[in-house]
Amino acid sequence: MDMLWSGWGDPAKAQPLPDSVVGLLRELLGVKPRGAEPVALEDIPVPPSPLDPAAHRALLSAVDGEDHVRTDAETRIRHTRGKSTPDLLRMRSGDAADLPAAVVLPASHDEVLTVLRTCAEHGLGLVPFGGGTSVVGGLAPERRGTFVALDLRRMDRLIALDPVSRTATLQPGLRAPQAEALLAEHGFTLGHFPQSYEWGTIGGFAATRSSGQASAGYGRFDEMVLGLTLATPEGTLDTGRAPRSAAGPDLRQLVLGSEGAFGVITSVTVRIRPVPQVRGYEGWRFASFEAGAAALRRLAQDGPRPTVLRLSDETETLIGLAQPDAIGSVDAQRAAGCTAIAGFEGTEEDTAYRRDRAAAVLRDCGGTPLGEEPGQRWAQGRYSAPYLRDSLLDAGAFAETLETATFWSRIPELYASVRDALTATLTGAGTPPLVMCHISHVYENGASLYFTVVCAQGDDALAHWTRAKHAAGEAILAAGGTISHHHGVGTDHRDWYVREAGPLGVEALRAVKRRLDPAGLLNPGVLLPTD
Repeated sequence: MDMLWSGWGDPAKAQPLPDSVVGLLRELLGVKPRGAEPVALEDIPVPPSPLDPAAHRALLSAVDGEDHVRTDAETRIRHTRGKSTPDLLRMRSGDAADLPAAVVLPASHDEVLTVLRTCAEHGLGLVPFGGGTSVVGGLAPERRGTFVALDLRRMDRLIALDPVSRTATLQPGLRAPQAEALLAEHGFTLGHFPQSYEWGTIGGFAATRSSGQASAGYGRFDEMVLGLTLATPEGTLDTGRAPRSAAGPDLRQLVLGSEGAFGVITSVTVRIRPVPQVRGYEGWRFASFEAGAAALRRLAQDGPRPTVLRLSDETETLIGLAQPDAIGSVDAQRAAGCTAIAGFEGTEEDTAYRRDRAAAVLRDCGGTPLGEEPGQRWAQGRYSAPYLRDSLLDAGAFAETLETATFWSRIPELYASVRDALTATLTGAGTPPLVMCHISHVYENGASLYFTVVCAQGDDALAHWTRAKHAAGEAILAAGGTISHHHGVGTDHRDWYVREAGPLGVEALRAVKRRLDPAGLLNPGVLLPTD
């Protein structure tokens, strides 16, 4: 099944907002009912594919099958851009300016290599396409010429599993739920559960350095990767011969986070762990975001570290995003302070031991236990936020997210700076926002901050958000944060990433791209500026 072309995920899961929530949006933020209905998919004006007949024949030969090179309007629309709010607003208005000329579906590493050579011969750009969940412009290349989308859905196998070493080799088009199901047949789990879990793919997780909601226990996706195979216009790059190596720089790190700019990831070898005997989640209340952050830092630094550890600020707690199923409820509106969620997975004995020790730490830091009910509600609604965003758009609101990370000592300044930048910019545009934040990924030395912004769409939602996002990006760099903790760079964050990496770092990456992709065909303008 394909994702909803004008929104997120499974259309059957999208639910309208309750009248009470709509009323709250109008009262607090001045949200007005949406005007015109979104354009229907069949009504979007789609020009004929500009693909040259000779290139079309060559691509058909490369993937051995007419059904594997598609130029129909619907398929091209479904492979246009990603799932950021600006992406969706453009699609809902009928703007399909970034359409690929064709969608190509290879079935193997060798077919990917052939497609890359064909694109080089015919001057075609190429955008690798996994789950289509990018929210940073990672699927909207800056190219005036013709480009194709390389949909990797046919590369969806578990290639190998080593139960002794606890490793698995997976193809890039495998979606996370299918990967978990295949591993579970052998008693294992990957443990990677990002908000995009239902639709995200193994290749996309590697290409963007994804981080899942259980990262405190299982680690980020890039920490799970032991080896990768990369297909490039210049040949194949294989990385990872051992769990760790002192044989020069680690080329895996060059591929991880490269966002399709250096090549196409065709296989990923990851560490795996036994399926946990028990999973349990519980809620805690702290008087302030500062107090809750201090408690999370203590667990991250001194242990015991839960599998899931997150903290919503006062606003997010009040609105109910700490428990997505409770949005706008009386319980959410009565909430005071900040809600934290701690989750524990593993054997019964280990989980009970860590939970008891963590509870003692959280109490010592001023936390009040709320029991399992808030944790279970969070677990049940953990993938619902993108659907909520679609419902907010339908109601006439604008909703978007951004994230960053920094060291613990800088968290207060970064938190305040980004909130202030977003609030001031959108208020100045006549759309005062509700700005919420949570910590959902913790490390010994720092943590991430994930902001959610809701406001009225106003007279030009895209222009207002562009200014607000720019102000937030400037605030992030000024306060010592990274421009992205787990969403990636794409085109949206590229200019800040260039400043973060520095001139010499950017030139080093450009040199790598010139060697692997000398014609600049791969995801042009994503990650790095075009020459």
